[in-house]
Order: sequence, then structure tokens, then C-alpha cells
Amino acid sequence: MIAPRSWLPTPVLSILLLLVWLLLVRSYAFGQFVLGGSLAILIPLLTHRFWDARPRIAKPFALLRFIFRVLGDIITANFEVAYLIINPWRKLKPHFIEYPLMLEERFTITLLASTISLTPGTVSANLRMDGKSLLIHALNVDDEEALINQIRERYERPLKEIYEC
Repeated sequence: MIAPRSWLPTPVLSILLLLVWLLLVRSYAFGQFVLGGSLAILIPLLTHRFWDARPRIAKPFALLRFIFRVLGDIITANFEVAYLIINPWRKLKPHFIEYPLMLEERFTITLLASTISLTPGTVSANLRMDGKSLLIHALNVDDEEALINQIRERYERPLKEIYEC
């Protein structure tokens, strides 16, 4: 659990809550600022005990590289999936893959599963109860081992480097 360090434990969340409040009420009157500001301070203070610990980013520049890599992979995968769909004579080889995890933290496993699902053509379908493997469905798999190595090198190792070291 996260103990509040001050009366404003998460300033970015508080600002976001205030902005969302003002957008929802569609008014910038002084009373709305006061009410929205009060909610923006009270909600994080009252809910902090339910939050998991915030992950520590060990290498912020590696995180930036990872984000750009994922964005590039999403764009590339969109074209590859579109090509597979447009060409009906191509025989697809859908496949479920049991992916062994090196990651141990829940947050980084969630990031990996989300990254896999964001990339068109792959979906993370299930995390085993022991947290040691992830079931992945891929739209077109020629070589299962090559896909496992690609996910490990492109996504899992950078996440381990960024968050778990």
C-alpha cells in the first residue's frame, strides 16, 4: 500500500481529476473550480490505500526507446495484418503459444501483456495462475520459437531493464 506523503499524494492525478471535472460540468465558474479542486484533493487521499506501489523507472531513456519501438511495431503490424486480410489466397496459420515469462512483477507482466495485445495480429489470452507463462494467440505463425524470441528481445528484456533491473 502507498502511504500518503502529503496532503497531495499524486499531484498529476489531482490536476487530471480537476480538468475532467471542469470538462464534465462544462463550466469554469469559481464554484466549479472549488468543488473540482476539493474532489481532486479528497479522492486521491481517500483511495491511496487501495493502490499498488508505484513502479520505479530505473532507465527513463530506455522507456522512451521502448515506447517508440512499440509505436513502430504497431504501425508495421497494421500493414502486415492488412496485407494478410487483403490477400485471401494466403493461408493463415493461427496458433496459441505458451510464452515463458522472465518478468516477475505484476505491473511489468501487465505491461508486456498489454503491449502484445496492442500489436495487431497478437493477443495475450491468459496469464497462468503461477505467473510463469502467458498464453498468446497469434494470427499467422510460421515459427513459434522465432515469435517467442522476438517478443523476448523486443518487449520483455527492455521492460525488465526499465522496471525490474
